[in-house]
Amino acid sequence: MNLVTPIPDAAPVLIAGGGPVGLATAVELRHHGVECLVVEPRASVSWLRPRAKTTSARSMELLRRWGLAETLRERAPLPVSWSQEALFVTSLLGREVARIDACFGLDLAGSDLAAEPGQQAPQPLVEEVLREAVGDALLTGWRVTGLSEDADGVTVRVAPADGGEEREIRARYVVGCDGPRSVTRAAIGSRYEGRQDERPNFNIVFRAPGLAERMPHGPAVHYWVLNPAQPGLVGRLDLKDTWWCIAQGVRAEDADPVRLVRNLAGDDVEVEILATDPWTARMLLADRYASERVFLAGDAAHQNPPYGGHGFNTGVGDAVNIGWKLAAVLNGWAPAGLLATYETERRPIAADTIEAAARNMATLAPELADPALMGDAAEFERVRPAVAEAVLRTKDSEFHSLDLVLGYTYAGSPVVAPDAGERLSHRWLAPGDSLYDHLGPAFTLVGDSTLPEAVAVQAEARALGVPLRVAHLPDHPLTLVRPDQHVAARAPFPADPLHLALAH
Repeated sequence: MNLVTPIPDAAPVLIAGGGPVGLATAVELRHHGVECLVVEPRASVSWLRPRAKTTSARSMELLRRWGLAETLRERAPLPVSWSQEALFVTSLLGREVARIDACFGLDLAGSDLAAEPGQQAPQPLVEEVLREAVGDALLTGWRVTGLSEDADGVTVRVAPADGGEEREIRARYVVGCDGPRSVTRAAIGSRYEGRQDERPNFNIVFRAPGLAERMPHGPAVHYWVLNPAQPGLVGRLDLKDTWWCIAQGVRAEDADPVRLVRNLAGDDVEVEILATDPWTARMLLADRYASERVFLAGDAAHQNPPYGGHGFNTGVGDAVNIGWKLAAVLNGWAPAGLLATYETERRPIAADTIEAAARNMATLAPELADPALMGDAAEFERVRPAVAEAVLRTKDSEFHSLDLVLGYTYAGSPVVAPDAGERLSHRWLAPGDSLYDHLGPAFTLVGDSTLPEAVAVQAEARALGVPLRVAHLPDHPLTLVRPDQHVAARAPFPADPLHLALAH
């Protein structure tokens, strides 16, 4: 069912693709009062393809900024308090080899490091929450089939997802969030660069009544099965009986899903297969992110292996970056030249993320498995310390990647001061009162607002017509913060810092 009827003739921004990145772009635009249209073929979200399961601490901070973090947590099948550990085992019902604590920023509740901890939530839930926030800007049952760009805008061709007559929609700008086979990427002459992993993987979503009650290991975010006969990765989708797994090294033509699950479990457990999905990991980066009026985000711009949980989270960062910049231009307080900094800032982040995920993928369950682990108790205890050491040595960065999740920076961007670009350091001003809650939707001046430099920035904002919130915190270093919570400049400011930050 189309949520927009009739199909409009024009939109300020058209977003091709309504997955989590396209929806996040729309939410960001609406955060700044800019209307848009999201064109998405799927009428509804399927829970049989859970895809990403980790919403990072950084993405949760951005959801908090939109007023959606608590909604996602309330509806997540796995509460953040349930577990923050990854367990390495011989099978789900077998022996424990090692464990890693404080995974994926799930332990950050109340920490000054972040306004929000991470959250385990299947991608379909994230999409449903974002769909509700987007509301009537979402057009389902249609897909973008092509576009042509001119000096004044973009003519976008759309057609019913199940076939039918094309229509045209005129947009001032287009954001392509239409995935690996992106029509928008092809339209601007961009192409992927990179490689594909040779190893096959086979995803299974299954129901296994009573399995959790039989397991001796306790709660975990991930269970890594180190059985050489069937290595893989298993996790829970809810606290009932629904699970997901990745059988590593298994080709679709050789897959017996029930047998695979039972091998990972270590017993002939009762299994109902709900869905299967063969895949191979890709390390791909678009050679260009944009034309004058068309921009790529998410999988249309980059793909990386899932290890580390960076996939759609990187795309959410794309969405916020291009979203606030489009809003600044469309709302009249930034020149169009600001949009060129989207690629400058986001493409290096994607490149770093791809590299990190590829390093994580270099050592998976098949590489950590040791036949001796499957021997008698004495043999297991003989080899377990060495395998546990290998686990901690090779997998620590996968589960503890806050330097990438929270620490990425836009240093060197032409629209940040030389000593700036990083995410504003977070702190709690009082229980439940985050520094980030005092930031405005546009720029924010944090610190002692009576200082001469602060007064000068406020005058500059009035002269430029730039929305500026003042967060008067006399004990905080005077800092100019961008809409995306990154630092544009800190005192002593360069001359006219808002001119710099908005590419005037």
